[in-house]
Parts: sequence; structure tokens; C-alpha cells
Amino acid sequence: MAGSVVAEEERRAGAEVVHGAVECYEHSLKMLEELGFPKGVLPLRNLEECGWVQETGFVWMKQREPYEHFFKGTNTRVRYDREVTAYVERRRMKRMTGVRSRQVMLWVPIVEMSLVEPDGEKIYFKSAVGIGRAFPVSAFVDDDEEEEEKKKLDEKKVKGDQKAAVEAL
Repeated sequence: MAGSVVAEEERRAGAEVVHGAVECYEHSLKMLEELGFPKGVLPLRNLEECGWVQETGFVWMKQREPYEHFFKGTNTRVRYDREVTAYVERRRMKRMTGVRSRQVMLWVPIVEMSLVEPDGEKIYFKSAVGIGRAFPVSAFVDDDEEEEEKKKLDEKKVKGDQKAAVEAL
């Protein structure tokens, strides 16, 4: 047991550590943006601690309690344990722990997610047995991003209507 505590401390050495719900939420959004992922792909709630070791790419996020989220865009339920960890690099999270997806009657551990090349319009999720699925990035936008997209669509519609009205004259 003592060996695992030491190993855990070594893995987290040199980390940028953040505490508090608001600070951790902002930190996680910043990390997702830097990695190229949509903000809503890790909708963790009530975060207490987040850490990121830039040198190794190791990250962790601790919540007060486990959290389940239903992604409407993929029709998938995902369970996030109290602590979620991964090794991150641009457009990829690997060796993930603490994330499981409900598939039929089983909770399947998700061990990796990556943006599919070349355009990055899909995110591929890989299970512990090597089987995976890809979903559109748009299925993982958070509420703020969704509102922004709606505004852009509304603006395009208004501009299109204005252009059509001008052309009709």
C-alpha cells in the first residue's frame, strides 16, 4: 500500500493543482480547449481538485461524488467516478480511468478518446477491450457553446432574409 501512495505522489509531482468548484471548472475548460476537445466532453460536476502535470501530460479531476450524464447527441449515458484521470496530448486522452459508458446492459470502461483525423469533426472513444465508436464533435458542446451556435445560425438566417429582401427589390 505504501508503494502505491509513493507512486501516486511521483505521478503527480510538478503538477499545477487547482482547488474549488469554480477554479476547477475554469481549469478543465482551459485544458479541453488547449487539447482541441469541445467543452462538453467531460461534464464533471462539483469538482474539488484538478491537476495537470504538463511535463508528462498526466491530469486528474476529483469530484465530491460520482456523476452520471446523458448525452442527448449520442443517446449515451456516461458515468464519471469520483476521480477521473488520463494522460493527455493534443487531440487525445489515453490511459483514462474513472469513465464508463452504458452499452446495452453493461458499464464499459472508456480508456481513450481522440479527435479523428484529418478534420477533427468526430471524437473516437475506445473501450478497455479495444472496441470503440466515433461521434460528431457537435454532440458534446456545452450549454454556452450551444447558445453560441444558435446565435450564429440565427444571424446567418437574418442575413439571408435581408439579402433575399434586397434581391427581391
